[in-house]
Amino acid sequence: MTDTPIPIDPAGDKLTGIRGETLSFKADPFIYNAETCYDHQQDGLIIIQNGHIIDAGDYKSIRPKYAELQEDDIDHYHDSIILPGFIDTHVHYVQSPMIGSFGDTLLEWLNTYTFPTESKFCDKQFADEVAREFFKQLLEQGTTTANVFATTFEESVDAFFEESERYNTRMISGKVLQDRNLPDSLKDTDTQESILIAEKLLKKWHHHGRQLYAVIPRFAPTSTPTQLQLAGELYQRYIDQGVYMHTHLDEVQSEIDWVRELFPEMPNYTEVYKHFGLVDRLSVMAHCCIVREEEWEILHRSGCGVAHCPSSNLFLGDGEFKYWEAKNATRPLRVGIGTDVGGGTNFSIPRQLGEAYKVAMLQSKSLDALKSLYLATRGGAEVLHLENTIGSIAPGYEADIAVIDLKPSEFAEWRMKFTSTIFEKLFVLMTLGLNNMNKATYIAGRKVYDRNRESKWMYAKELTD
Repeated sequence: MTDTPIPIDPAGDKLTGIRGETLSFKADPFIYNAETCYDHQQDGLIIIQNGHIIDAGDYKSIRPKYAELQEDDIDHYHDSIILPGFIDTHVHYVQSPMIGSFGDTLLEWLNTYTFPTESKFCDKQFADEVAREFFKQLLEQGTTTANVFATTFEESVDAFFEESERYNTRMISGKVLQDRNLPDSLKDTDTQESILIAEKLLKKWHHHGRQLYAVIPRFAPTSTPTQLQLAGELYQRYIDQGVYMHTHLDEVQSEIDWVRELFPEMPNYTEVYKHFGLVDRLSVMAHCCIVREEEWEILHRSGCGVAHCPSSNLFLGDGEFKYWEAKNATRPLRVGIGTDVGGGTNFSIPRQLGEAYKVAMLQSKSLDALKSLYLATRGGAEVLHLENTIGSIAPGYEADIAVIDLKPSEFAEWRMKFTSTIFEKLFVLMTLGLNNMNKATYIAGRKVYDRNRESKWMYAKELTD
């Protein structure tokens, strides 16, 4: 991260600004002294041009440097905290239609609700409808980047990225690879062809605008060894171009037992993925609730990211993520927060942070607001190896920003009278779990969501000068 301003582009977009109380992270407070890990401005100013932050800091210091910035082009927020946009490191957009469905065991829940719902995504019209609603939900909650499962069908991938392009969001997704142990209506019927389709979609969407692609085997039990091998080869072929691998790992004991039955020659679940070339620096493993020390070591050495999905842990009664294990100072992991919709029961990262606190407390640990907000922003960017691009408010970063209302309800306003620091206020918002706390969401400097605007959601092209 740098504090050096970026030169103004004389031929670029006009300057715009966002003014108010700001908070941004520059280092990992699980590892370093917390007081050195963040920047907080009581009256901050963010200067934006061409979708990027060109300067940020104290208003009185920054404002005189930009005489060409018109006062009408500065959005001023009171009783708010301006944050980097939230980053959702694991979510299934295709499960939006079944969020909140009654759960039993994870595997029973998948068979009863998840697989039948995902089977509908062979219909492009249906996929388009779900993608539209999914993006509305993310942006309303202040989420600006997500690492997203689509499903088997090309239509599900195209619908997702097409909608992402309309908002100009930086998103990661891809075709899900799954050729066994699930219904025929969802199964890849030809393993070789499934990889060819994935590669075709990769070439179509990766680095197309702000879009990024991931190779996505659902999880080891739903791919044959041949598909896992081919998926690993595809991933390794494109990893140097920034292609990701995204899957599930060690979520619940019954899943781990199933993997052991299917791959008896492997010492643990993580080794299955490693054997097939799926464990590397751009791999993101969701859940990681029941992880052996030797598995943490493998993930650490490879530079893997881990997505903590607390709402899903609680809703499905799975394992409980142990952040203190993942953040062991001798081999710390890159950790972010995932909503895991539809196992997770809401799209709000702040509400997920409240759930993460509860998951930790169930194990006699705690998680404060400072560390929680890091996980939701810069921590998520580090999981995706995008910490020099998104997740912070600093010169050179993409201008993806959320504006959180510190008084989103009458009760919240009253409760805030009994807080003093910004982290006390944010912890109250996390634990109250209100659904209307986000005032505005900026994508590459464009206010694509405004709670008080007649058209709350607007595509980027509708907001061009």
